[in-house]
Amino acid sequence: MLSVRRGELARFLRSRREALQPEDVGLPRTRRRRAEGLRREEVAVLSHVSTDYYSRIEQQRGPRPSERILGGIAEGLRLSPDERDHLFRLAGYVPPRREPETDRVNPGIRRILDRLGDTPAQIVNHLGETLAQNRPARLLVGDQTRYTGLARSLAYRWFTDPGTRLRLPAEEHARLGRTLTAQLLAARTGGSGEPRVSALVDALLAASPEFAALWSERPVLGPHCEPKTIDHPDVGTLRLRGERLADLDQSQILTVFTAEPGSASEERLRRLVGDPS
Repeated sequence: MLSVRRGELARFLRSRREALQPEDVGLPRTRRRRAEGLRREEVAVLSHVSTDYYSRIEQQRGPRPSERILGGIAEGLRLSPDERDHLFRLAGYVPPRREPETDRVNPGIRRILDRLGDTPAQIVNHLGETLAQNRPARLLVGDQTRYTGLARSLAYRWFTDPGTRLRLPAEEHARLGRTLTAQLLAARTGGSGEPRVSALVDALLAASPEFAALWSERPVLGPHCEPKTIDHPDVGTLRLRGERLADLDQSQILTVFTAEPGSASEERLRRLVGDPS
């Protein structure tokens, strides 16, 4: 077992805390704020630990934090993979095996998502798996991050679970099914050779005649995001556009949903997310 380097661990955590601003993690900035960077209590909330526990780590007191606690702190401080590994080494652990890059949110895109407090936005990888959502997005389309296995992919749910289609008008089902198929085709032919793409396609070919028929057509679509109509059970029909921002290697996309200014959809979206303006 490696020994914990408490002094270096405390200094490292403090430096990363002070480098973050409230806006970087989706927190409001108050007028009387004097702290440089985030407060300890704010990091504690983001890391799912008590303020006292986190404070003792920075003060070089208390027990050695567990690997689970360190993982929460790394997420709370928005550490990069290399920074997370360094954190584990300082605490006396061998760094855990890194998640596949398709499962780890690009830190730059995550910072943008955290700043979008009143606009629905979510981050999706090339498999159609939702990696992160803000609160307005969860209100709009539900929690898309709760799924496991093949069901993490919207394409898999779309072609195997009829409940996935309930919030979209029937006249848009064919278009979205074709779009999802084209996105999977692009992922499979993109040259990454990732086994999960092939496994997802094979599972869909076996489970859905509808997908198999679309797949045989080899649909190809552009990178634009077409207007989306959502029949929301609480506020009614919403006509939205999805503005997309891709990271450099195109493996993750941040989509921000907006409504036409002055439209009924804009007013309904404001009611949904609780925006009084």
